Amino acid sequence: MNMIRDFLNNGSDLRLTGIFLAVFAVISAIASILTIVDKARAQNREWRIPENTLLITAALGGAPAMFLTMLVIRHKTKHRKFMVGLPIIILFQMIILLWCNYRFHLF
Repeated sequence: MNMIRDFLNNGSDLRLTGIFLAVFAVISAIASILTIVDKARAQNREWRIPENTLLITAALGGAPAMFLTMLVIRHKTKHRKFMVGLPIIILFQMIILLWCNYRFHLF
């Protein structure tokens, strides 16, 4: 724990925040692309992206982008697993982020 605090107190907090935001942006883009590709493949009756792949991508940080993309393109909106599961994942991610911020002063 002291190592993390020392790292953050050495002026690296902006760099760490930038890295976090960049990783979040990449995962969000991947989540949106996977959702769009899955819908296109569903319309063309092609091989689909496994639901576990979509859910893992959401759990890694892409849940907000995936949820919004699904609502906008109206894909999987009747699947309880996604319409209830993604907001729950988002809630847990927000709780973890707030705890990390409280504990380590990341942002």
